[in-house]
Amino acid sequence: MSHLLTIIFYQPILNLLIWLYNVVPGHDIGIAIILLTIIIRAALLPLSKKAIESQKSLQDLQPKMEELKKKYADNKQELGKATLDLYRENKINPFSSCLPILIQLPFLIAVYRVFMAGLKNGSMDLLYSFVQKPETINTITIGFLDLSKPNWVIAVLAGLAQFWQAKMIITKKPPAIVIKDKGALDENMASMMNKQMLYFMPALTVFIGLSLPGGLSLYWLVVTIITALQQVLIFNKILKKPAPEKDIAPEK
Repeated sequence: MSHLLTIIFYQPILNLLIWLYNVVPGHDIGIAIILLTIIIRAALLPLSKKAIESQKSLQDLQPKMEELKKKYADNKQELGKATLDLYRENKINPFSSCLPILIQLPFLIAVYRVFMAGLKNGSMDLLYSFVQKPETINTITIGFLDLSKPNWVIAVLAGLAQFWQAKMIITKKPPAIVIKDKGALDENMASMMNKQMLYFMPALTVFIGLSLPGGLSLYWLVVTIITALQQVLIFNKILKKPAPEKDIAPEK
């Protein structure tokens, strides 16, 4: 299985990175990584687009979900049935936002392996015959950043980009006024969890980035920025869609 993943994911990404490194003026590894990231994200665009749209659709359903939780607070079976009906009515698959991310996981693992080995002048035995093998790989970008070592600046920028991306997903909800109401407590709890994820994920990104090669942090920074820009475009497109016409009841 490992050998198969190497052939399908690791080897093509390694060859693409080295080929870009060879053709980029000045052999700047940072520019090669940015171009590699753009190419990978372009190839995965249909998957990431579907994931973003699913996340947005699920987020838009949260108010209705809260209403169902209040209505069926004492009947979990009816709550599950009503939830499935709600998904069905809105033509939403709750797992559709997770599947594209799982499919992208092998690419992330392959990129991790490439940066951990390739940026340290690792073995180039897996290069294709038409890709020139460089004598050494200069891991310095823009003249002073060594992408083979952890870089706190890039790690912090990646965390800030992660915060920007996550903030777009969270929908603002009106504060619950009746604290004693169970539904209000549930809403407060959901809001608290959203805030925790909003700050936890960027902090985790920075923490992990401080221990990884700067090249991998740069890849994650560019991926996050591209994903955030995709979210902006997709959200704007969704907002511009005309709302479905509703039947107006005749006045009595």
